Amino acid sequence: MSSVLFYEKPGCMSNAKQKALLTSLGHRLTVRNLLAERWTDERLRPFFGDLPMVDWFNPTAPRIKRGEVRPGMLDAETALALMLNDPLLIRRPLIESEYGCGCGFEPGQLLTALGVTLAADQDLQSCSRSGPDPRCDLPTDGAKT
Repeated sequence: MSSVLFYEKPGCMSNAKQKALLTSLGHRLTVRNLLAERWTDERLRPFFGDLPMVDWFNPTAPRIKRGEVRPGMLDAETALALMLNDPLLIRRPLIESEYGCGCGFEPGQLLTALGVTLAADQDLQSCSRSGPDPRCDLPTDGAKT
């Protein structure tokens, strides 16, 4: 199929399921740690395309859950600056392929081009852990919370 650059948070159970699905479809994945990348505005912004700004954010990021960051109240410049400082805020995965780039793992043009078909009840985007304090959004590799 194609080569896919897949930016993940290491240890994220949802990212593991997403990678498994892409691999099962024959894609060759190059996996990178989203939290350790040296992002710039210019590198990060294209992943969001024409999505509404609130959809750029990881809704389970600790700072969002605590109400410290309110995506609906931000302009694009501030949103990107926050994400560059705290990559846990970035909705994941970030995917780059010959078909373009995008964020998240929900039905859309990029996943369709990659041959991904999700059943109506199949959610590979939401956090796979449950409970009041899922551990999937704890920082790794020295990332800030």
